Amino acid sequence: MDAENEVDPTEDSNPAHMEIEDPESETDSSEEFVERSEGMAAGSDNSSVEVEGGPVTAELVATRSELKRVQEENRELKDRLARRQADFENYRKRVDRERAETYNRVVADVAAKLLGVLDNLKRALEAESSVEGSESDEFRHFLSGVDLIYKQLNGAVESLGVKPIIAVGEKFDPHIHEAVVTEVTDEVEPDTVIQEIRTGYRLADKLIRPALVKVATRG
Repeated sequence: MDAENEVDPTEDSNPAHMEIEDPESETDSSEEFVERSEGMAAGSDNSSVEVEGGPVTAELVATRSELKRVQEENRELKDRLARRQADFENYRKRVDRERAETYNRVVADVAAKLLGVLDNLKRALEAESSVEGSESDEFRHFLSGVDLIYKQLNGAVESLGVKPIIAVGEKFDPHIHEAVVTEVTDEVEPDTVIQEIRTGYRLADKLIRPALVKVATRG
């Protein structure tokens, strides 16, 4: 073989024969890389805004929901309180009414037992008018003592709220009067009470005993 046709093995490793990349191509790649980086950065900024806005919105919705729940609970509590107040007011009125009824019943029972004593004392005092002047001073003092006892006992009964029923001159009322005698007369209107035989008493609207009366009738 000719020496001229032989290829030197070191020829390819010569830097002068190596391919050199185009500088413009390298610049283009760098610019694309920067653009991609900026785009990613911009996208990253947008993502951060969206991520930040999400929790804020969710928190706002949760707060509004909690506020609505609290308002509803507050309304229910007010309604419950109003009902409790109404129930308590009804309970208080019922207790007051029952207490008043119990008081009136007890007082009426006690007064009914005392009224018989008052009747006897009153009859004793009425007997004083039939006593002649010849009676002793001792007996008159005795009647004065009876009168004092009658007044004290009558005052005690009245202090309990027990009031006598007005009868004479009033129109006969079967709810508070009991007619035991009738008398024909033209001096007054028929069914008018002309005499009280026994005093009647009442406690507020409760009748303790009716008045025994004489009633006028037309002849």
